[in-house]
Amino acid sequence: MRVVVALGGNALHKRGEAMTVASQRQNVRIACRALAPVALEHELVISHGNGPQVGLLALQASSYDDVSHYPFDVLGAQTEGMIGYFIEQEIGNLVPYEKPITTILTMIEVDPDDPAMLNPTKFVGPVYAEAEAKELALSKGWAVKPDGEYWRRVVPSPAPKHIFQVPSIKLLLSTGAVVVCTGGGGIPTMYIDGDYPEDDFFHNPRELVGIEAVIDKDRSSALLAESLEADLLVIATDADAVYLNWGQPDQRRIKAASPVQIAEYNFAEGSMGPKVEAACRFAEGRPGSDAVIGALDDLTAVMAGTGGTRINTNVRELEFHD
Repeated sequence: MRVVVALGGNALHKRGEAMTVASQRQNVRIACRALAPVALEHELVISHGNGPQVGLLALQASSYDDVSHYPFDVLGAQTEGMIGYFIEQEIGNLVPYEKPITTILTMIEVDPDDPAMLNPTKFVGPVYAEAEAKELALSKGWAVKPDGEYWRRVVPSPAPKHIFQVPSIKLLLSTGAVVVCTGGGGIPTMYIDGDYPEDDFFHNPRELVGIEAVIDKDRSSALLAESLEADLLVIATDADAVYLNWGQPDQRRIKAASPVQIAEYNFAEGSMGPKVEAACRFAEGRPGSDAVIGALDDLTAVMAGTGGTRINTNVRELEFHD
């Protein structure tokens, strides 16, 4: 069975923890204990978040000078390599030496005409006082918005359109490799009109460039799983399932639903909403295949179909856990 597991940010950085190499490695080690049995029994592809890591790198770069600014596509590539290294090493300590494990820097194409490009909404980087944020916006060409009592930079969050490395990932899977890819939603890129002279041997009417954007990791993971023709997409988070009326006395834990059934309910935009949307996208793109949202430490039950929330086009009616 071909399985894509999308690790939430909590798998790498717990809320309230210092952003140290030691703490990240410990969290990855815990995650890999759950992932290693899957790697031994199935074809496994792992995607992951990178929000805190990108934020830290952006802050470090900005602390030097204006020339040290690194765009978000470059920061995304840096964190894909760093986090992939952690995962490779920790899974490698749990599976036979002969089991290949590979990280791929994953470029994802977005549409330059995506409406999100004109409406930046994704908060990135450190917080600022309003006056400082607006001064930075003028000097650096940033878009800034209030985030609680502070202000932060915002960048577009366009929809993923195409994953360039899918053929390479499929080739690696055919060798038995565990593949780590699409970290942080992937490296955002788009095509622009090429500027090569017409008599240039390498003339190309289109040129691929990186852009200042952040692609939602759950949406990218759904596209990845669909493009790989995966049998199962697991969106691992810190919640054991999707709940109706979360936090209320009458909250109920959903066991199974079809995309149409679960679309009748609203879920928080900043947390469960994107995960439900991504699970529905995969289920609709791969009719009859499961997308499951659940806790990483409950991965055995999720794989067995008894844990988390399963979304599948074949589900007849909404089911709840006892």
